[in-house]
Amino acid sequence: MAKGKSMPDGEPTIVIAEESEVSVLIAQGETEDKSAQDVVDEIHAAAEEEAGASKEQAYGRIGQPFDRQSPFFVGLTGAFGVAVVFLVVSAVLAAGQILLLLALTVVIAVGLDPAVVWIHRRGIPRWAAVVVVLAVALGIFAGFIAVAVPIMVHQASTLANKIPHYLQTLNNKHTFLGKLNGRYHIVKSIQKFISKGGSSAIAGGVLGFGKLALDLIAAVILVLIISIYLLADLPRVKRGLYQLAPASRRPRMVLLTDEILSRIGGYVLGDLFTSFIAGFGTWAWCLALGIPYALLLGLLVALLDLIPVVGSTVGGIIVALIALTVSPTVAVATAAFYFVYRFLEDYLFTPRVMARTVQVPGLLTVIATVIGGTLLGIIGALIAIPIAAAIKLIIEQTAIPSLDRS
Repeated sequence: MAKGKSMPDGEPTIVIAEESEVSVLIAQGETEDKSAQDVVDEIHAAAEEEAGASKEQAYGRIGQPFDRQSPFFVGLTGAFGVAVVFLVVSAVLAAGQILLLLALTVVIAVGLDPAVVWIHRRGIPRWAAVVVVLAVALGIFAGFIAVAVPIMVHQASTLANKIPHYLQTLNNKHTFLGKLNGRYHIVKSIQKFISKGGSSAIAGGVLGFGKLALDLIAAVILVLIISIYLLADLPRVKRGLYQLAPASRRPRMVLLTDEILSRIGGYVLGDLFTSFIAGFGTWAWCLALGIPYALLLGLLVALLDLIPVVGSTVGGIIVALIALTVSPTVAVATAAFYFVYRFLEDYLFTPRVMARTVQVPGLLTVIATVIGGTLLGIIGALIAIPIAAAIKLIIEQTAIPSLDRS
């Protein structure tokens, strides 16, 4: 409790705090008649009475705020802020890869959510809609694996059986590969590499590839599990985001958040559309020129094209190498085909699709993808465009109006 003592005019009022019963009991401690537990019980009862605890306020009235202008409080706040920034930066650097994977799960879940909402609005429970969407997505992936694995196993065994034939062709000076060997000494370079410890390097490379494959499988499983949980519980996550804004700004924050999530979903749909074009074009090209495994190569290029900028290029190199088994002319024509397609995708398809679905200009799309890929690798390139779309919307709706009023 506290009481005020009046002072002459012009003098501030001095507030003298009376010692409360709780403080008295705490200072008194144990006695001969009271055990430690009895003292604690009395302290608790006195605290409830002095704080005015009730059913509406289980912990009583809120006390007087601290003096935020005091030097101690200002210094403590500054030091605490520096410590928090240091801990946050350290945590982000330590868990950078995990945070990137979590960002990827958010993009995947938000990208699949429009399909779930579309099914749910037709009278199907959300959990059933989530199951349907996941079943379709996993079915497509499983179909690719079912088509790819037997062909890869068959090709590996075929390659092992044809190695002696390839060596004989390399030594034949009248063949194309023989002429390359005669000019660049391919066989001698391989023999020299093996004699200088190349076998140990290959073994180390195999071990490194095995570790990379295990890390990739673990990352895929992590992304898949978190994406499923996030997709199933996305409405609650949205509601939690809405509550982070002050009540006076909450309606506008709800609309901006929904628009950002909508643009992320549009980006995923747009990326799937351009990947479908790349895969279908590859399948048609391979059928037209007699390149083997047209369906497998089409699916592979479609998956790789999900990675902006570099995806279809890597896919084109793989298809051109496969085309080399048909003839060098077909391989050169395939490389030219992907060069033209790369140009059309970068400057025609992707900018127009992203401008319509994400409302991000083509120039900003390319810049964001390059910066994201340079800083954060493949995952950075994947999430760069949604982040650019969110930043662009926030700047348009908050920063620019503020600047116009100033």
